[in-house]
Amino acid sequence: MRIVLLTGISGAGKSVALNVLEDTGYYCVDNLPPALLPDLVNRLALDGTSALAVAVDARSASSLASLPGEYRKLKEDGHEVKVIFLTANTHSLVARFSETRRSHPLSHEVHPGQNPAGRRTLIESIAEERERLSAIQQLGHVIDTSEMSANKLRAWIKDLVHSENAPLTLLFESFAFKVGVPLDADFMFDVRAIPNPYYDLALRPLNGRDAPVIAFLDAQESAEEMFQDIKNFVTKWLPHFKRDNRSYLTVAVGCTGGQHRSVYMAERLARHFAPVETVVLRHREQT
Repeated sequence: MRIVLLTGISGAGKSVALNVLEDTGYYCVDNLPPALLPDLVNRLALDGTSALAVAVDARSASSLASLPGEYRKLKEDGHEVKVIFLTANTHSLVARFSETRRSHPLSHEVHPGQNPAGRRTLIESIAEERERLSAIQQLGHVIDTSEMSANKLRAWIKDLVHSENAPLTLLFESFAFKVGVPLDADFMFDVRAIPNPYYDLALRPLNGRDAPVIAFLDAQESAEEMFQDIKNFVTKWLPHFKRDNRSYLTVAVGCTGGQHRSVYMAERLARHFAPVETVVLRHREQT
């Protein structure tokens, strides 16, 4: 059975992701205590279900610690198991809870000593949830939704589902340093040392996928050197991650605005590795 364990921080987009998985044919279960996972898998296997997505969150605190063990057991039993962990920075999470006027799930837990009312504040609840889920975050692929629209998250989840049969998916992601570094990067490269097309008024409205920008950057010796350095680094270390049974490796490439140099470099790296690896390409700042 193909199994996706969907987890992460409340407010980071688990409901959006679970709906995408349901639309792509997964049998979806929300907020399942991890201790019940083996029984659910066995029951659905008998019914002929081939794809299952389970959302797990910090509300299942009593059995959350068992999830890494259940994950390994499912893999040992021959199931194709992927973990997707959604996160976001605290500023974005606070803004989302304020916009929706929802309370954080852990804020309802009575916890004397946190504040006079005996309940956690929103900031305290987010911090507590990060702590509870920290061990699970190491199991799978992390997606940082801080600066991401719901539509972009849907597209990224679909990309991961389509690449799920690969032993390792190599993700190249462009981003803007001025917006903030991505929380989901395994490796991060700074290409701001390359001449910036932004200062050419004819190139400013374009991006790193447009032919004039590509021609400009192809002509820069530093761009070629940077590409070779990143390519060689990834080529050298990728086999080690495969031997470690990693499912995903995210390589983030950043420039100032996330429009020209980082997009160009991520596109070029993706084209280089696509013939021999399963590659997913993301541009965080592109609509």
